[in-house]
Amino acid sequence: MASSWRKYETRKRDPNPQNVALLVIDLQNHFSSMAKPILHNALTTIDICRRASIPVFFTRHVHKSLATDTTMLGEWWDGDLIIDGTPDSELISEINRQVTKPDEVVEKNTYSAFHNTCLQENLVELGVEEVIVIGVMTNLCCETTAREAFVRGYRVFFSTDATATVNEELHDATLMNLAYGFAYLVDCDRLRRGLLRN
Repeated sequence: MASSWRKYETRKRDPNPQNVALLVIDLQNHFSSMAKPILHNALTTIDICRRASIPVFFTRHVHKSLATDTTMLGEWWDGDLIIDGTPDSELISEINRQVTKPDEVVEKNTYSAFHNTCLQENLVELGVEEVIVIGVMTNLCCETTAREAFVRGYRVFFSTDATATVNEELHDATLMNLAYGFAYLVDCDRLRRGLLRN
C-alpha cells in the first residue's frame, strides 16, 4: 500500500552540500526502542553527510530537574520527562560514537531545537541556509524543529526513513503536513544521490 503522504510530495529538490547542516534529533536511550528500526538509516544519513563535509548537530532533550525545568511538557506528559545525568538522557551509543566534538551537541528542554539553544547561532556562524532533519519523534521534536527552521528562513529537508514515532499514523500525518507546507521529503537513497554525486 502506497504511503498516504506521497500525494502531497509535489516538490522535489536536493540539499546543497555547500550550505546545509544535518540535525539529528533526540536519538537518546529514552527513545531507543522507537529509534531501533531507523537506527541504520540514521547512521547512514550521518555517514553520507560526513562524507559530503556537511556539519552535523545532535540534540539531547533534557530537563535539569522536575521541580524547576519542566515547562508545559511536565503537565502534558504527567512528569514523565528525561532528567539530565540519567542513562535515559544519554545519546544512544551508536549515535554518541558519531559525535566528533562537544559543540556538535545541542541541549534543549522543549520540542524545538531552536528554542533557548545555541543552534541558530551555530548555523549562522557556518553560513547554513538549509537543514536536514532526522531522529525522533517524527511528530513532536522533529516536526517542531522543521517548522521552526522553515519560519526562520531555512530550506528544510525532512527524512522519511530516518525519523520515527510511536506509530505509522502519526509518522505519516507529519510527512503529509510537512510535504504540503514546510519541507522537501528525502530518504537515504535520495541524499546519497544528491550529496555524493562524484
